[in-house]
This record gives sequence, C-alpha cells and structure tokens, in this order.
Amino acid sequence: MFRPRVIPVLLLRNLGLIKSIKFKDYRYIGDPINAVKIFNDLRADELMFLDITASNENRKISLDFVRKVGDECNMPFAVGGGIRTIDDIREILNSGAEKVVINSAAAENPDFVHQASEEFGSSTIVVCIDVKKKFMGNNIVWIYSGSKATIYDPVVYARLMAEKGAGELIIQNIAYDGMMEGYDLELISEISNAVTIPVIACSGAGNIQDLSLAVVKANASAVAAGSLFVYFGPRRAVLINYPSKEELLKLFHEDSH
Repeated sequence: MFRPRVIPVLLLRNLGLIKSIKFKDYRYIGDPINAVKIFNDLRADELMFLDITASNENRKISLDFVRKVGDECNMPFAVGGGIRTIDDIREILNSGAEKVVINSAAAENPDFVHQASEEFGSSTIVVCIDVKKKFMGNNIVWIYSGSKATIYDPVVYARLMAEKGAGELIIQNIAYDGMMEGYDLELISEISNAVTIPVIACSGAGNIQDLSLAVVKANASAVAAGSLFVYFGPRRAVLINYPSKEELLKLFHEDSH
C-alpha cells in the first residue's frame, strides 16, 4: 500500500546538529553521525541534511561530512547548503548523496536548476522554498537562511522551479519553523495544487497527526520535520525518534478513509 515518505531534516552548523526556531535561536542537539546511526536503527525512509550557514559563508556543505554520512547511512539521503555549480552537485553525488537541495542559487539563477536537472536528472534535484510574509503584506520567497527577500510569490516561484526541471519542492514557512504547532497547510495546499511534481511539507510538525494532515488536507506528497524527530515531551528533551513502520501505515491508512 502506498504511504507518503516521512523525512527527518537535520540542520548543520559548524558540522554540529542544531535546531532553530523561526530560522534563529539555534540550539545544539549533538553529533549528526550519531543521529544517522539511530535513524538507521529506526528505519527512517530518507534523511535530509541542510548546512544552514553555507550560503551566507560563501561555501558549500563539507564533502568530507557527506562521505561520512554516505558510509554510515542505510537509506537515501539528500544534502543542501551553498550548492551553486554543476561541479558542486557532481562532487556531492559522488560522495554518496542521492539528491541535492538547492535554495539560494535557484532563486538567483533559475536556469541553474534547468542545467542541473538536464545533467543529473530531475529526480536528483530538490528545490527548497523558504517563505515568509514581507513586512505588511503577502508571502514571498526568501533566501540565504531567510535573511534576504526575493521578488517571488511562492506559487509563481514553485511553478517556475517545476518548469525548470526540479524533481521535488520542499516548502517551509519560516514563521512556523521549530514552533511544533502544525504545518502551514494553506501554503502547502496552494503549491501542491499548482504543480505536478512532488511537494514535501516542512516546518511546524508537532506530532504525527500533523504529518497526515499535510497529506490529507494539503495534498503534500511527502512530509519532513526537524523538531518532531529530535525532541521528546513538553520540555523538549533531546531524543532522536521516528515512528515505527506500523504506526505510519496505520496513520496514513486511517486518514485515507
């Protein structure tokens, strides 16, 4: 039976695993490779690693780190952070990643997404869309870890990225990041209904019911979360966790009726 993918998103800063709230207020969580070992044991569907300071520091995610993840990881994984060139993508894929996540470079040069998908196949190219309301007004797309506004409306931009050959889109509302109060279902639904490629809901999941709401109510193709899989309980104790296959089948099966 079909079940949407459930993807832990692990944020890196100085090669440590961190969590953010609204793209700031960083908290150190631990060693990312240790997290990979635990997600192996818990049989996660896929992992995603995002180096959140790479673009602002004008570098790409560490290839040495990608290789370490590749050596350890039993599941497909994607990496993002400062990816700007075809060579960057080639090196990352050669280091063991299945997919790359492009954010700032996609908005600055949409044709880069086209070149990348022509070179490596669209299934390899994921575009991450960070959204925030502009002071007084509408949602727009932001880049450089939410520090720089673009001119793009999220739905228009999602369509553009799909046209350029992105294989998947990750949608995150910056105001929901780390809040654990549920996804921005309206935003995810608008984008899911505007494109034909898979849309991954991200930012805001607080419990596993939120995962199913993103699929049932907002037509997300897959769901991703950070806090949900690294925290436990109301005090947010650090505990790497992931629902069992049985829990997930039950969750999505029940909601499909």
